[in-house]
Amino acid sequence: MPQHDRTSQSPSTLPFNFVPQEPETAVENNPHEKATTQVDTVISALEKEFTDAIGETVVYAGERTVRVDASRIVDVCVFLKDKQGFNYLADLGGIDRFTEDDRYEIFYNLVDLNDSKRIRLVIRLDEEKLSVSTLTGVYPAANWNERECYDMFGITFDGHPDMRRMFMPEDFEYFPLRKEFPLLGVPGSLPLPPQEPTGELTMDPFPAAHGSKPPKSFEEVQTTDGDEG
Repeated sequence: MPQHDRTSQSPSTLPFNFVPQEPETAVENNPHEKATTQVDTVISALEKEFTDAIGETVVYAGERTVRVDASRIVDVCVFLKDKQGFNYLADLGGIDRFTEDDRYEIFYNLVDLNDSKRIRLVIRLDEEKLSVSTLTGVYPAANWNERECYDMFGITFDGHPDMRRMFMPEDFEYFPLRKEFPLLGVPGSLPLPPQEPTGELTMDPFPAAHGSKPPKSFEEVQTTDGDEG
């Protein structure tokens, strides 16, 4: 059986059709664009209802992201839910833009389950005022998402029924998804279980990265039933 000659074929490159934000290099008729994100009529209704609260709309890869004044986010979401059919909050989360002004951003992904439409809202918060009204009264699903955002960024949601941390201890002094938080953690900030049965608490989240080599599992001291108690 003759072998297939791979050298006779020129390598193909998959096209990258996502639309960049620079209009001069934008790609028309983006094949990745979905009908679910074509919500220009919804955006027009928003701009008409909330003239002063709606900012720029960014279209990227066919998706619409609408910037909303943080003080009106609840009103905008009530309108989208009651008047435009966006009855499901799929996700919300924080972003540290690490800028001088409006450093933090919160995004809200809303879905109209009946008409299969999607829209993304964003608000921005200055570092000096890290709080915004909760959406739990509009979308109960916002509960844990807002708690996670508080836990990771330190952004509080006014009116939230249970504003506690989700992952980190309540007395943890840092917010892990802020840009100034070191990738290897803060040694001593969060004691972890010992590396071996009779060892002390581990004060460094990444001891190997700071010169300490904890024993591997097969090197640990083995305990027996007689050692218990």
